[in-house]
Amino acid sequence: MRINHPLTGSMVALITPMFEDGSIDFDALESLVNFHVESGTKAIVSVGTTGESATLNHNEHVLVMQRTVEFAQGHIAVIAGTGANSTTEAIELTQAAKDIGANACLLVTPYYNKPTQEGLYQHYKLIASSVDIDQILYNVPGRTAVDLSVETAVRLSTVKNIIGIKDATGDLKVAQALIDQCPDDFLLYSGDDATAVEFILMGGHGGISVSANVAPKQVSDAYNAAMNSDRNLAKSVNEKLSDLHQHLFVESNPIPVKWALHKMGKCKSGIRLPLTKLSKEFQTILQQDLSLLGVI
Repeated sequence: MRINHPLTGSMVALITPMFEDGSIDFDALESLVNFHVESGTKAIVSVGTTGESATLNHNEHVLVMQRTVEFAQGHIAVIAGTGANSTTEAIELTQAAKDIGANACLLVTPYYNKPTQEGLYQHYKLIASSVDIDQILYNVPGRTAVDLSVETAVRLSTVKNIIGIKDATGDLKVAQALIDQCPDDFLLYSGDDATAVEFILMGGHGGISVSANVAPKQVSDAYNAAMNSDRNLAKSVNEKLSDLHQHLFVESNPIPVKWALHKMGKCKSGIRLPLTKLSKEFQTILQQDLSLLGVI
């Protein structure tokens, strides 16, 4: 069911631009925010997986969220990545996001410690009751080693300020189950670029995209067409992005997308260990994608 909500359509999982020494490049961050405002992106996810949340310390994490909100100036929504594998830390980050004026928060499932489904339910329920800000669940079992079940997501969908879920399983059967079982006003986002358009055509409300870092207008056009149930247009636009969707994951995200944005002149090439720069063996194919899309 299509719903009238500002947080629908194409949303970007934004990188955190860095200098060669790994320090944060806030001028580049401001330019990237403006790039997405001009390109029709509906919202920015700040300091998610693509934003290297795992290598930013607490103060840096909050500062990047804060500066992103400042740079957005209300022209584009900011969804703050505030998940953690400690419930207490997630509450602290979520409260910080509320204090700096983020529009909503995205909370990844607690990674590494592999909680039970009841643990996941209690984790999210406590964060929601502790901080009065809209919150979006984020399920990406390929990274976290824990899978938020459809049943647990449905159970959490009744919590008043849990407004949606980003499903990055890439499994359209899971997407269909969420569409079938969640309340009509619960926002359902794809977190998998390769299957996002199909997810939206099935009834999803948008996607949080890595590819949108590189080709924001094209991704926005594809998602908007899918939101309007124009299958032919959505598929046609998305087909031109299909190689990019695949090649941005030839090495762990955000390695390829940061290399691509550096080639586009959008940022320096800095990335923090244990992540390293894109291997030379993959640079040629990604450069071909960028050339075909006309972004370099």
